[in-house]
Amino acid sequence: MTKNLVIVESPSKSRTIEKYLGSNYKVVSSKGHIRDLATTGKYGLGVDIDNNFKPDYIAISGKKKLINDLKKDVKDSDKVILATDPDREGEAISWHLKQALNIGDNYERVLFHEITKDKVIEAIKNPIKIDNNLVKSQETRRILDRIIGFRLSKLMQSKTGGKSAGRVQSVALKLIVDREREIEAFVAEEYYTITAHFDDINAALFNYDHKDIEIKSEEQANEILDSLSNDFKIESVEQKKKSKKSKPPFITSTMQQDASNKLGFSAKKTMSIAQKLYEGMDVGNETVGLITYMRTDSIRLSDEFIKQAYAYIDKTYGSEYVGYTKKAKNTENVQDAHEAIRPTSINRTPEEMKKYLTSDEYKLYKMIYYRALASLMADSKVNATTVILDNNNYQFKITGQELIYDGYLKVYGDYESSEDKILPDRFMKKDDILTTSDIEKKQHFTQPPSRYTEAKLIKEMEELGIGRPSTYAKIMDTIRQRNYVTVEEKKFKPTEIGITTTDKLQEFFSDIINVKYTAQMETDLDVIADGKLNEVKVLREFYDKFEPEVKKAFGEMEKTPPKETGEICPSCGSKLVIRKGKFGEFTACSNYPECKYIKKEEKKVVEIMPCPKCNGTIIERKTKRGKIFYGCNNYPKCDFASWDKPSTVICTKCNTNLVEKNGKLVCPNCDK
Repeated sequence: MTKNLVIVESPSKSRTIEKYLGSNYKVVSSKGHIRDLATTGKYGLGVDIDNNFKPDYIAISGKKKLINDLKKDVKDSDKVILATDPDREGEAISWHLKQALNIGDNYERVLFHEITKDKVIEAIKNPIKIDNNLVKSQETRRILDRIIGFRLSKLMQSKTGGKSAGRVQSVALKLIVDREREIEAFVAEEYYTITAHFDDINAALFNYDHKDIEIKSEEQANEILDSLSNDFKIESVEQKKKSKKSKPPFITSTMQQDASNKLGFSAKKTMSIAQKLYEGMDVGNETVGLITYMRTDSIRLSDEFIKQAYAYIDKTYGSEYVGYTKKAKNTENVQDAHEAIRPTSINRTPEEMKKYLTSDEYKLYKMIYYRALASLMADSKVNATTVILDNNNYQFKITGQELIYDGYLKVYGDYESSEDKILPDRFMKKDDILTTSDIEKKQHFTQPPSRYTEAKLIKEMEELGIGRPSTYAKIMDTIRQRNYVTVEEKKFKPTEIGITTTDKLQEFFSDIINVKYTAQMETDLDVIADGKLNEVKVLREFYDKFEPEVKKAFGEMEKTPPKETGEICPSCGSKLVIRKGKFGEFTACSNYPECKYIKKEEKKVVEIMPCPKCNGTIIERKTKRGKIFYGCNNYPKCDFASWDKPSTVICTKCNTNLVEKNGKLVCPNCDK
């Protein structure tokens, strides 16, 4: 009989932890959630609205065998240890395991904030019980998302052709649509700048008679040029020493933003790599998690890590580089039981770990490692110089700076630069005259706000208080998959159906699908988690407001007409229109269901290269759901297939065709 059974979420994590705990422990995986709301009852919500919103849970499709296997493991064990992820969702999964496996009260709950031998054993020695308030908070979130998602998705499918709507998803889409409308409504305004050039040093006009000046027309710019002489008097020289402090260690949102901006990773890719780094990697003769838990909104670092990092900084760079810890500016909604995302050991440097990691794993680990290290290092310091020149009562400004102490930039220079601009001595003496005949005006136009990149949208959502760290990646992925947005030059642009869906939701649900309401709901969920708010009260107040609006919308919302193609149906002479189906858009008769004509689209064959397995040709193909892959035109005789576009370039190590991935050619075998 197994003495101790440990249940975690991830199979890879279970293997790592079992190595740490030894033969008295069996570590198994639930493979994430095992139960979810049923789709029975009123509106298929799986929630008894009239009985205090009692949820009806069923096994997730395909998980029944796993649940039976886990029940057998529980029966064969003396003690069960629930060790799902250390957040609200993980707490809920532990609760579901306890209920579904009939564990009773003979269990322990442990939290693994990092997967290292010492920390795992320490957690096992300090068990707790399931926090029911956290479970209630997560359950309330799930019920809210189910009610809003099911009711609004069905509404959108029947009225607009949109595939789904959601509590946070629709607010994120609204931000994108609102920004597009700002861009469309933007009217550019002309303005001019005037600059005096002294070889490679530029002085910009910014004041007249020591007051701000704006140049709105070419006529005004010419008048100023006519008023200027070639001589500029140095009115003042000011030099200041300025300190620049490092940023705090990563939380989920800032990691996703920097991975997008600096590494070109999507939020989904970032979280996938971070999950692997957290769960455990084979490093030499041990398996160890390289980073702490990656779903967090706390910048706190443990005292133990700070002590180790200070010692490392002192030894490696010198005592003058030892800095101080960063404090959170706003602690509202922060789950501070967590730490920031950091390396589990400051001694596992990226350079030493590189040989054990893929290229992308190394890039993310390096960024996480040096962000945490830099956060504990001394400020960098610069000498900042400001020179004011006067020409007939017009003031021009020159700025320069010189890095005098690198501080944290010693390790973080790859991610933040400090460019020196040292001003020559001839600009340093008050009342001296500088002469130039090179004074130019330049026409400009104000620019509209830019569309959201994934990083900027995540930052906006975080600042507005909508969504949680664990939801950002999924939201980004969902609005793309639903065809609500396209991505152009790494920026979100709403599609016609995305705009229509947003407009219809705002017409009937503007009091719910908005930033303020969604942020307030996040606050309510946090208060439920603290045990200070009744979840049934929150759900009842929401539902009694929401459901009448849904019924009204079903009755009054006008159905969006499909777009006409300009063609005539060959069967009945009606107009052909573009409809949206399960597998994307198609052209059909507007007289449906009387006429069921569907236009057969000619399939354009995109040839890629000769097949490396036979004498056929690799062509671009699509799955039923529209996802592109690459396969041989001799299928099924030839089974060559690849999600990534193959090339004719051969890997020098294994003689395999390289494939295109993230704009680069990589080997599908060697670069795994």
